[in-house]
Amino acid sequence: MHELFVTERAAGQHERLLATAHEAGVPVSPISDRAAEGLSETVTPQGIVAVCALVDRPQETVLKPGAKLVVVLVDVADPGNAGTVIRVADAAGADAVVLAGDSVDPHNGKCVRAAAGSLFHPAITRIRDVDAALKACSAAGLRTFGAHGYADTELDQVTFDQPVAWVFGNEAHGLPGTVLDAVDLAVRIPMYGRAESLNLATAAAICVYTNAMASRTAR
Repeated sequence: MHELFVTERAAGQHERLLATAHEAGVPVSPISDRAAEGLSETVTPQGIVAVCALVDRPQETVLKPGAKLVVVLVDVADPGNAGTVIRVADAAGADAVVLAGDSVDPHNGKCVRAAAGSLFHPAITRIRDVDAALKACSAAGLRTFGAHGYADTELDQVTFDQPVAWVFGNEAHGLPGTVLDAVDLAVRIPMYGRAESLNLATAAAICVYTNAMASRTAR
């Protein structure tokens, strides 16, 4: 964090936060409510705005041997979905989240808010070349599982006895055929009711948490 801007009201509500910032040597600057509205992207700002360093890291420092669970987003355009998946990955204990292809910037304001703090926990990296992202996962010793609604293998048939990188596609179109051909296994979530499909973030939560719980049970 480089600098913190706070309104008088917010300063009174978050005294411990300001004390922590002062202890860390972070400059704290008072601002008016009007200034807070100008700095914030939300309709009702909380009165605290921080200037922080970018959180994404170089690929080679994120995808390396030792990672047990990684989430890869391919061409995911909705920042709310991306942020929610980052939050899910964090909760499930994932080592990293990769935003590949034309995926949204993880620093997008809506993505940051949807992640609810989890943007600062698992390692985040961006890789423009999707094929390179998949190869990097394989080189790190991860099996790549692609979530696909028409896959032959159902989630409850999968054995999680090796490190895994879950690959999720665009909200509207899913994973392209080239990616499905490249992953080690395409997996679908069985539908027991009449719903045609699941929201991306919901599907990611089911797959990633199933993996995480199975891995912990096997220990």
